[in-house]
Amino acid sequence: MIAILSLFVVAMLSLVVTRIATMALMLTGLSSETARFQARSAYTGVGFTTSETELIVNHPVRRRIIMLLMLLGNIGIATVVATLIISLINTSASEKWLWDVTMLILGLSLLLWISKNKWVERRLNKLIAWGLQRWTKLEVQDYIALLQLQNGYTVSEMKVSPSDWLSGKILQEAALPLEGILVLGIQRMDGTYIGTPQAETQIVQGDTLVLYGQMKSIQKIDQRQKGDDGDTARRQAVDEHKSRIKSLYSNEE
Repeated sequence: MIAILSLFVVAMLSLVVTRIATMALMLTGLSSETARFQARSAYTGVGFTTSETELIVNHPVRRRIIMLLMLLGNIGIATVVATLIISLINTSASEKWLWDVTMLILGLSLLLWISKNKWVERRLNKLIAWGLQRWTKLEVQDYIALLQLQNGYTVSEMKVSPSDWLSGKILQEAALPLEGILVLGIQRMDGTYIGTPQAETQIVQGDTLVLYGQMKSIQKIDQRQKGDDGDTARRQAVDEHKSRIKSLYSNEE
């Protein structure tokens, strides 16, 4: 039983460490998805090579966070594996092996639920942000409260491919606010970043757009292709957004 409890403690610490690292990376300007992916990759030692890696190695603060995470990951994963082996050996030799196995499954299920639960994530993020503000020199802001990331709204990145509906359009022509989507920034393939892009800014293939809006709307525009079908999907998205706005004002009255 002690070995199983030790496994839970180590697993919980690993979960907290990756969550802290994710928040720290987000506070340096990375999106939540990118920060989460890089934190988990570094902690597990998987070492995925992506274009996002340059955003880490070229940034001194992010690089230090990842280096520390890699060190803690090597220690934590080795501890988890060793503890798990000891737990299995002790469980197989125990007369209460069924009870121990049940506790192991329930404990791991609880950890999985905690890692996926949005309510826990929001409150843990606030606690982590407070701690980082108090004990580090990172510029910490409550981006969740600032951007109202609730009710399906999120900040997300979208890479533009040649066949995408947005490819080649200027922002004024795309008129994404009519669909309830704001373009916060554009990351060019050459490393140039355009913050608060203007109406005449053109979207080109290879751009990574930083978008704010409802997740469902962002997913739809990410799947939209050039052509008549794309134009039809665009008109439908505009109509849907108008209906949402109309419904919102109706509820306020």
